[in-house]
Amino acid sequence: MTDTLKFVVMSDLHLVREGETSMSLDTAARLEAAVACLNDRYADADFVIIAGDLADEGKAEAYARLKAITAGITLPTYITLGNHDDRPTFLNVFGAHHADETGKINHVIDAKGYRVIVLDSSEPGRVDGVLTAHQMAWLTARLAEAADRPVIVVLHHNANALHISADTIKIHDDAPFIAALKTHGDIRQVIAGHVHLTSTAIYHGLPFTTLAGGHYSVSFNADRPTEKFKSLTGPGQMAVVLGTPHSTTVLFEDFLDGNTVIGLHDPD
Repeated sequence: MTDTLKFVVMSDLHLVREGETSMSLDTAARLEAAVACLNDRYADADFVIIAGDLADEGKAEAYARLKAITAGITLPTYITLGNHDDRPTFLNVFGAHHADETGKINHVIDAKGYRVIVLDSSEPGRVDGVLTAHQMAWLTARLAEAADRPVIVVLHHNANALHISADTIKIHDDAPFIAALKTHGDIRQVIAGHVHLTSTAIYHGLPFTTLAGGHYSVSFNADRPTEKFKSLTGPGQMAVVLGTPHSTTVLFEDFLDGNTVIGLHDPD
């Protein structure tokens, strides 16, 4: 491995139909700003991953807008789904070939001495994440193939608790996921979106990260999950991942800034 791996993770786009907004925000304009930033600052990256919640309500018109806007990305692009998405509608717009043998939208990317695995953690009718037994068998096999190199995993839902109210919507029954990851000796990062905030953690000895994503962000009340929290206009954020033989770094690019409060919410 002589060159540095560089890739970008985007998440939580929440696109809506033309003329609509989501949480008062023009999410299509925010995605256009993200694409402009990506092409301007990270055109030298190896690829970009869009890690779910592509559409706010899983509508075909939103996926059509996504397809049109992301056509402007100059990098290879890998997409998976989140809890706001609708898999059949996405596949109808983007093509059935995006689903693999597990029935979900997973990817394997081998680049510059790393294996990057993208997992579809969405499950119809659920806000929390589900990784199926079929997926875990698939993941374990893909990890075994890459026993000689570091691995990064990207998905929509976080597995680790953040000690906030959103812990009720993380991956449901993460034990099989952790067990699968531990079959590999060099998991460098597990990167998720979903919670609309930035975090890092060690969970069962593994490194986990979340990015705030492109939609609204949230404030948090650490270890006080019953208190109100704020939704915020910014930042619009993507993660920039840099991998060398001996280090893996995750940086955060705020392509939109500002934190004006746009709501105060009771926890679910």
